[in-house]
Amino acid sequence: SRYYREVLPGEIVKISRHDVQTLDVVRRPEGDPSAFCIFEYVYFARPDSIFEGQMVYSVRRRCGQQLAIEAPVEADLVSTVPESATPAALGYAEKCGLPYVEVLCKNRYVGRTFIQPNMRLRQLGVAKKFGVLSDNFKGKRVVIIDDSIVRGNTISPIIKLLRESGAKEVHIRVASPPIRFPCYMGINIPTKEELIANRPEFHDLANYIGADSVVYLSVEGLVSSVQESIKARQHSNPKTQKSFTGKLGHCTACLTGDYPVELEW
Repeated sequence: SRYYREVLPGEIVKISRHDVQTLDVVRRPEGDPSAFCIFEYVYFARPDSIFEGQMVYSVRRRCGQQLAIEAPVEADLVSTVPESATPAALGYAEKCGLPYVEVLCKNRYVGRTFIQPNMRLRQLGVAKKFGVLSDNFKGKRVVIIDDSIVRGNTISPIIKLLRESGAKEVHIRVASPPIRFPCYMGINIPTKEELIANRPEFHDLANYIGADSVVYLSVEGLVSSVQESIKARQHSNPKTQKSFTGKLGHCTACLTGDYPVELEW
């Protein structure tokens, strides 16, 4: 298989063995920007997906680089919770000039932790899910890059594991802004009360999860990382890109509460 092209927003496509035909495009109201879900880039999509003419892996790497600009830290190495945040961790390490080193390896024989029926079982699941590569970080200051912290349950036992295995310091850097609002466009985000960013613990999050420091990427940093190469392509070839993206826009509702449509409830 090979990548052909993206289906445009509102486009109805007929695919046959001969060709790909556009049957119709449902137009947006004039002046309305597109509102592609920005969290697709952060977390949901596979890294080899291509959205708006760019590979998700490259965007995640840029998020890591931007995070290094916004939140550098005195440390010895950069790592990740395998493996969705790896591109961001590589970008962060590259920008900081620190080595990227694996500190955890995944146990392939443990199921998904988020489907466990309660928090205690989820945390136990996390502890069993990873093996510790202690020779790589014993006595060192470690920066762990995560793609998002939603409830705060998963990262806490990982930090504990690293400290018990000899990490001198554990700093958490998150390659997306805090999720604060529910999504009404079909993404299953926990209730407002469950989100760590809305809880009192968030004001002293580092202490709550047992880290030496925690810093999230800013909303502006995420948006610029996503839009950087789209804008560059529009600038270099405005004719071809105008039909592809229309007026540039991304939905950041779960981060900012600024919904792209009026809510009727």
